[in-house]
Amino acid sequence: MKKFFTSLPFRLLVALAVGILLGQVFGESAMKVVVSLQFILGQLIMFCVPLIVIGFIAPSITRMGNNASRMLGVAVVLAYISSICAAFMSTAAGYALIPHLSIVTDVEGLRDLPPVIFQLNIPQIMSVMSALAFALLIGLAAVWTKSKVTCSLLEEFQNIVLKIVERVIIPILPFYICSTFCNLSYEGMITHQLPAFVEIILIVMLGHYIWLAVLYLIAGVYSGRKPWEVLRHYGPAYLTAVGTMSSAATLSVALEGARKSKVLRRDMVDFGIPLFANIHLCGSVLTEVFFCMTISKMLYGEIPSVGTMILFCALLAVFAIGAPGVPGGTVMASLGLIISVLGFDDAGTALMLAIFALQDSFGTACNVTGDGALTLFLTGYARSTTSPKSEYVQGPRLRRDP
Repeated sequence: MKKFFTSLPFRLLVALAVGILLGQVFGESAMKVVVSLQFILGQLIMFCVPLIVIGFIAPSITRMGNNASRMLGVAVVLAYISSICAAFMSTAAGYALIPHLSIVTDVEGLRDLPPVIFQLNIPQIMSVMSALAFALLIGLAAVWTKSKVTCSLLEEFQNIVLKIVERVIIPILPFYICSTFCNLSYEGMITHQLPAFVEIILIVMLGHYIWLAVLYLIAGVYSGRKPWEVLRHYGPAYLTAVGTMSSAATLSVALEGARKSKVLRRDMVDFGIPLFANIHLCGSVLTEVFFCMTISKMLYGEIPSVGTMILFCALLAVFAIGAPGVPGGTVMASLGLIISVLGFDDAGTALMLAIFALQDSFGTACNVTGDGALTLFLTGYARSTTSPKSEYVQGPRLRRDP
């Protein structure tokens, strides 16, 4: 029992609840401190994200040797298929359910957060996508040139990043989540807007769980392993994603959970989890499609045609691969599609941003949890095509509790 109360999931739940409560009672003066704290913690977490991407992806590529290029191609295809199939499922649900829903919209009446009183900017050494490209190129080039020195350096760098995650990122996550939900509660995003959209948000969340079930079942059948052995370790990552609304900020916790699984290969975890955190956004895509169809019905009187939605889904899945794993990354990257393909005007795009923000945390949680299923796919593929040196997850682990 004592271990439960000191565990990360429990601390995250407490942080979430405390944040919502404080947002209801704090005045403007206190919120200036909370806003500043969230800004600083967010800067520190986001600074570490490129380091985590490089520290895990590049060494995992070198461990795969000559199979690296093929594995990268398989991972990208898996991410795209998952996203576009989730989008098509959401489209079908939209045509079946939206005409029968009665939804009232109200995006006004939110309070403005006070300005940051102490702004400590900590710029990333490079963007997340630059770090991803760098890790992929360095890892592949080290394999092609058979550079033992570079491979050894990358292994050392991974150990350094593991310590940063263990001793810096994980301890500050509860405080970051608490401040995030305190801000949302103070603004009224939770108490004012959520009731207006609770119906479609519940539908979308149900869609998340259905899609995760489909992914894990198929991955389990393909790999010949029990998918529950992966899914049961994703509780902390799911809660962290709900609190941070960011796949990137959740990366360290997701890595720890995946590394605990007995059915995932270590090299596939180190390669797949950081990669999928940036290119696999099935939950966000599923959500955006359903919300776009709903808003189109609300504002323009009709749902887009089937042909338009097919084109939108196909392009959105491509955009999702390049979208940043940060809050609202998917919808921000695809605003051009929403305007050009669906024909949304300023009112439509504004409402889309507002309603997407209400559930962004749950879409992100679906993205992160789905990464475990795709990594199980990679493990099954690797087992069938390679002769692995390390079959299952071993080696250094991210520790949370003594």
